[in-house]
Amino acid sequence: MGQTKSKKRGRNKRLSTINPNAAGIDVGSQFHVVAVPADRDDEPVRSFQSFTGELHRLADWLVACRIDTVAMESTGVYWIPLYEILVERGIAVIVANARDVKHVPGRKSDVNDAQWLQQLHAYGLLRGSFHPPADIAALRAFLRQRERLLDYAASHIQHMQKALMQMNLQLHHVVSDITGQTGMRIIRAILDGVHDPVALAAYRDARCKASVDTIAQALEGNYRPEHLFALSQAVALYDTYQKHVAECDHHIEALLAQLRAPEPPEDPLPAPRHKTRQPNALNFDVRAALYAVLGVDLTQIQGIGPSLALKLVSECGTDMSKWPTAKHFTSWLCLAPGNKISGGKVLSAHTRRSKSRTSALLRLAAVNVGKTDSALGAFYRRLAARVGKAKAVTATARKLAILFYNTLRYGVDYSDPGASYYEERHRARVVHNLERRAKQLGYTLEPTPVAGVS
Repeated sequence: MGQTKSKKRGRNKRLSTINPNAAGIDVGSQFHVVAVPADRDDEPVRSFQSFTGELHRLADWLVACRIDTVAMESTGVYWIPLYEILVERGIAVIVANARDVKHVPGRKSDVNDAQWLQQLHAYGLLRGSFHPPADIAALRAFLRQRERLLDYAASHIQHMQKALMQMNLQLHHVVSDITGQTGMRIIRAILDGVHDPVALAAYRDARCKASVDTIAQALEGNYRPEHLFALSQAVALYDTYQKHVAECDHHIEALLAQLRAPEPPEDPLPAPRHKTRQPNALNFDVRAALYAVLGVDLTQIQGIGPSLALKLVSECGTDMSKWPTAKHFTSWLCLAPGNKISGGKVLSAHTRRSKSRTSALLRLAAVNVGKTDSALGAFYRRLAARVGKAKAVTATARKLAILFYNTLRYGVDYSDPGASYYEERHRARVVHNLERRAKQLGYTLEPTPVAGVS
């Protein structure tokens, strides 16, 4: 009876207000609906247009209502101008994930959404999404713009190849990349009026594997004016995007110089693991610039190169203390099992779906690591053979995320022990488990002598 009364008292206990000065904003493309506590204004719910002047008027009203924290959903890109204005006014802004804000049935309207957000935030039931500092956000914007430009340039590479094929110029069969040294020299010479196959083959770079005769045979074609025109426009557009990519590189380099630590790292920059230059790499020393900012070399981690390290820093920032532990970090990346437990029974342990760029980058790195002769590569191959490649990619990406977190937060130096070391540890663990199991059953394991070994 007493237990029943205690349960009723616990059920009747009301939620306590955590953020009394909280407001909720339903963000839209043309107008925003703002809700404040009912005792702050005669009209606690107001609508403001998305014009800049209206956004400043919205911020003034919140300040007049003594609001110090605001919750909003990340609706497209419409929330960004409002977010920046509110942050400049000193208001703490929580950008909540729409998945976490479950609407009660019958509450679907802009006014009710704003009030619901305000109520949830007042009770402290909303978690804000990660938003990097302004300088890291600027770095991320430049890198994303650079990726977009490279995608646009790639489409014009296809147009160049199509124009060459229409003239039956089999250039892509004799060079690995038509935008490389040999390919672009030949293409620019064709546009300059050189159509003799032997003369074009003379532009071959010394590192090209195909011989001069093979290249000359591939460049015998039908140089029709309309196809040459299409080729010239594709090359011009490709050059334009490459110019814009170079401008992005200049801004990224300048921004990294601003982020550089006041005092340079005490230890010198370690030697690079690989000296080959990646395709579409930035045109400055990314390793040295990142080392001056972070004080650690992320490229020592197997599978993480300079470009990937820069992208990870731009997405996650330099302050890993926002995640208390590496487990919190991998959970944020949706690389940890999402256990759903009811009544002590695990209903599901699948990882949650995510559109995180960081998670996608780590998964791509995991696939490349699986091809290397390293401890992580051996881990990936063993797991892929046992549970499949999809789960092996996720597990290896999680290990990479932990290494990235520990290196960036604690300065842990990673040294790859090699695939043989991992296989020996795995073998020792298997043998130990077999010996323990045999002992439980009353048996003793003995090694079989190998022939030819005394």
